[in-house]
Amino acid sequence: MSSPAVTAPTFEHHFSGLGVDTPTPRISWTFATSSSTAQAWHQTACEVEILFGSAPTDGPHVYQVTSSESVLVPWPARPLHPREVATIRVRVFGKCFGDDSYISTEPSAWSPPATVETALLNASDFSADFIASTARFETGGVLRPVRFKKEFILPERTASNAQARLYITALGVFEAWLNGQHVSDELFAPGWTSYNHRLAYRIYNVTSLLRPGETNVICAEVGDGWYAGRIGLLDGKRFTYGEELGLAAQLEIQGNGTDGFTLCTDNTWQSAPSARLLSELYDGELYDAREEQDDWTAPHTDWRAEEVCRTKVLPRPSGKLVAINAAPVRVTESVSCRNVFKSKSGKTILDFGQNLVGRLFVPRLQLDEGAQVVFRHAEVMEDDELGKRPLRSAKATDIIVGNGKPIINYSPKFTFHGFRYVQVDGWPDELSLRDIQAHVIHTDMKRRGFFECSNASVNQLHRNTVWSMRGNFLSIPTDCPQRDERLGWTGDIQAFAPTASFLYDTMGILESWLEDVAAEQLEDGKGGIPPLVVPRVYMPHFPHLPQAVWDDATVLVPATLYQYSADKALLERQFESMQTWLDVGVDRASDGLWNPDSWQLADWLDPAAPPEDPGASRTDSILVANAFLIYVTRTFAQLCVALNKADLALRYAEDAARLKALFQRRYISPDGNLMGASQTGISLAVTHDLYPESAGARATAAAAQDKLVRQARFHVATGFAGTPLITHALTKIGRPQLAYRMLLEQTCPSWLYTVAMGATTIWERWDSMLPSGRIHPGQMTSFNHYAYGSVCDWLHSSVGGIAPRTPGWRVVRVRPVPGGNLRWAKTVFEGVYGRVECGWTWEEGVFRMELSVPPGCEAVVTLPSELRKDYSLEDEKEMERVVKSGVHKFECVFEAEEWPPKPLIGAFLSMPEDHIAE
Repeated sequence: MSSPAVTAPTFEHHFSGLGVDTPTPRISWTFATSSSTAQAWHQTACEVEILFGSAPTDGPHVYQVTSSESVLVPWPARPLHPREVATIRVRVFGKCFGDDSYISTEPSAWSPPATVETALLNASDFSADFIASTARFETGGVLRPVRFKKEFILPERTASNAQARLYITALGVFEAWLNGQHVSDELFAPGWTSYNHRLAYRIYNVTSLLRPGETNVICAEVGDGWYAGRIGLLDGKRFTYGEELGLAAQLEIQGNGTDGFTLCTDNTWQSAPSARLLSELYDGELYDAREEQDDWTAPHTDWRAEEVCRTKVLPRPSGKLVAINAAPVRVTESVSCRNVFKSKSGKTILDFGQNLVGRLFVPRLQLDEGAQVVFRHAEVMEDDELGKRPLRSAKATDIIVGNGKPIINYSPKFTFHGFRYVQVDGWPDELSLRDIQAHVIHTDMKRRGFFECSNASVNQLHRNTVWSMRGNFLSIPTDCPQRDERLGWTGDIQAFAPTASFLYDTMGILESWLEDVAAEQLEDGKGGIPPLVVPRVYMPHFPHLPQAVWDDATVLVPATLYQYSADKALLERQFESMQTWLDVGVDRASDGLWNPDSWQLADWLDPAAPPEDPGASRTDSILVANAFLIYVTRTFAQLCVALNKADLALRYAEDAARLKALFQRRYISPDGNLMGASQTGISLAVTHDLYPESAGARATAAAAQDKLVRQARFHVATGFAGTPLITHALTKIGRPQLAYRMLLEQTCPSWLYTVAMGATTIWERWDSMLPSGRIHPGQMTSFNHYAYGSVCDWLHSSVGGIAPRTPGWRVVRVRPVPGGNLRWAKTVFEGVYGRVECGWTWEEGVFRMELSVPPGCEAVVTLPSELRKDYSLEDEKEMERVVKSGVHKFECVFEAEEWPPKPLIGAFLSMPEDHIAE
């Protein structure tokens, strides 16, 4: 038997390794196994080979490390210089439990090499000026995108082995070209950060695009984006960060034995207005081909004299220039049109069959001069017409004006839309399915979590969640992608972070976003309270007041990322933010619980709330706030333990225990009755361990939740606070079949109601579309809102059966809970230590499971026949068995509860039928 193969190393949480913003990048690798891999293998040591690009003739240096760690291993060599390149390989030594024949002194094969390159590192290294046009280009009060250009002759002496890098950012969003070629496929660069604190720059390898000894040209186009475009609530506000579009670019060419070459933006560059008269996030794009200049990005192309303007140097921004780890926003998929049909009024409608986020792609279009084609985007149809009302003030409209020549490969540039349907007006011929495609756009994170089961409707629910995540992880985690909002709401990501971190590698995008959370929270005068949306924008009817659930993201999102990465450095970076929220930001009464007079969003969008009062929850808002406060305090204490802050850990653990006792005295009777019991209230008390350690009290709680779910006819009765927890709570109290019964309900409000209505993403409201086919009457209605997709965390951990037992998934908790009409399920997670895979079948009471545990890890397994049958005390432990890495098979006899659960007398039972069940 052999050791596993070592994969190519990765660095920090960086998406590629080009532009790591530290001189000592931590190194990670995983293991690939095969049938010849030794069972129960674990790493005992490693060798890291580093070839420094600045001294290649010195040969590689090999560093020996005695450690079982393969994740975020400290850099073993001297610090890298700014811009320095190093090539790294890894090989490992290991042992095999229970196999003395395995030779531990022989290393594995070397991993494939990986290259890491540091960013500029020092602020002074970015010497380029920020420039803007001397002219102001506007269309109806909206900033028109600006084009920048600089021709230069590249000396012949820049040899073929020279390496060229473009360091570039913008006050706005940009695309860039070198000698007529795109420097990258990135969109909306440099992304949205809290610009007053942090401005990202991007680093591109442009070596292959240069022409030594010839005239070269570098060009860029800058749109208003989040920097100066309309953003925020109540129609939004322009110029949040500035009123001029700017560019800063630094082209550097370096090579061994050659002279360097540097070109920076300055006032010698040219500028001109774009042919895009406007191109902005909410309203869309107006592209006038009559204003276009062909080949404007190519060398030796002169701009029209009447349009050429000079540039001026802008004051340097106050925000720190940073190179972030997050992956670029890219086109990740092309979707073909599924159907072309006429609306009731005779309009031509395209149906792409999937609610998505992105833009249209038109391969070829020829219009007469001055003729227009108009594309209007929407997520749904209503009354056989485009359902535009949920967009509110967002026009979501792209317009092309023809010039009599063919327009080739057109897409709008600085806008994106959330849509399934597009109304097309003015198309010159009969539209066919091949004439227009849709490009899916989002931050290009690595997919790592997968789930499927025997129920096709549940699978569609899971797919809907994935699509909603893709659409709402565009530079930052947003609430919705289509209307005049698209903001980084803290409450949404707090609820969804565990699901998101399972489905995709979110470390790069969320660690960057968390730095903005801390920066804005810790500003002078903010009282330690983070904004409800990060980055902060125009929010006139939301006062800056502390909010449980939402502001608790300061602690709970870092805690989730730690569970999925084992990255203590992230916790250190966020530590002041976390502690400040608890010590300063929370509005406390004299006893330390929440001020009972504080205003709280709490269980936002409870399905019982009236259309225009989405905060009118049936669960007491201060009870919700206090339940979260205890949970967050306890979580922070655990993070203090991880950081070896023993005194603080004890302090916050004791405070959590004290607050729990106060909660019990205020809200829970000695018999276990919760004040104002609701699905959300009991779920919070169960999952956050707030009930007394009394068998009688816990039995009362379980019976109360059982009754509430049955009285609700198995409908969901929870909002933002309770929905992520209700199925977990039912499973914890020994009622998993009730959780399945709720999951499989198909009438509103329920998860599968949306599936039955044809949804392809998660909705903001349980009834965003009414059974009649009409759109919900509330002005706040979205059909792409991932928060309620948080039920997938339960699908992964209870139905699929896998979850992290220790940070980073080094120890996996395996506890599948079969039920409902599911006969099999399969779950896969490609974690930082490797692939975890769990698949089970359940036939005639016999449960069979196959589990794959990656090298160096172990799993703690509880089989369905060993599950607790009620809400028992903590000291009544379930059976747990520990298995080492490798493939393991299990079998047990397991008879589920009666299915379906019996309703209460007089309650209507809507039995879910899975008409498309596999």
